[in-house]
Amino acid sequence: MMKPKLILLLILVALPVAGRAADCVVLLHGLARTSGSMNKLEESLREAGYEVVNLGYPSREHPVAELAAQAVGEGLESCAATGAGRIDFVTHSLGGILVRYFFAEHSDPRLGRVVMLGPPNQGSELVDALAEFPGFELLNGPSGDQLGTGPGSIPEALGPVSFETGVIAGDHSFNPLYTALIPGPDDGKVSVESTRVEGMTDHLILPVTHTWMMYNDEVIRQVLQFLANGHFDHRMP
Repeated sequence: MMKPKLILLLILVALPVAGRAADCVVLLHGLARTSGSMNKLEESLREAGYEVVNLGYPSREHPVAELAAQAVGEGLESCAATGAGRIDFVTHSLGGILVRYFFAEHSDPRLGRVVMLGPPNQGSELVDALAEFPGFELLNGPSGDQLGTGPGSIPEALGPVSFETGVIAGDHSFNPLYTALIPGPDDGKVSVESTRVEGMTDHLILPVTHTWMMYNDEVIRQVLQFLANGHFDHRMP
């Protein structure tokens, strides 16, 4: 029979855990996408016990600075409303640049870990190649214009990340035309090399494409792995 003092000790140890609000994850989609593209990730994160804020934002209507203030700021506020003590981010493409831009100018003690899927962290060579084509800005907006590698590149102007960051890059493409314009392995939109950022905690390359990586079961498993442990599982089948 368990002694009363031991029972009391177990109760006191368990109380902080039981009373702690769940960590909250902000999902930020990529350029010209919607929050619906992150729905499968949202469902998986909720099943894992996280509070989730899956934000939509007008990615083609404003430059990066305005989008970062709007999307990241709203994500922090929405997660704070859940009572979460820690706020993580999972981003796709442009979403990762918004997080980098925001936290280059702001700090928040609640910020936990960030997982970036296919981010153009060193700028996109594809934007360099296509920016002068008629209709590019109409399709991609002012933020798309800022994702190249030349003058005016926002990713190139940002410094190292100062928070725990895991980057997942894809090396499969269904678009041979785009791939021909991108040096080295790529996901059809962003080169593997461009996804890297100084200060990142871990980097993983998976056989996925830029457009569909957020739906991939292994990508989702690795997102959960990094959020929980601060590193990816490199012992993949």
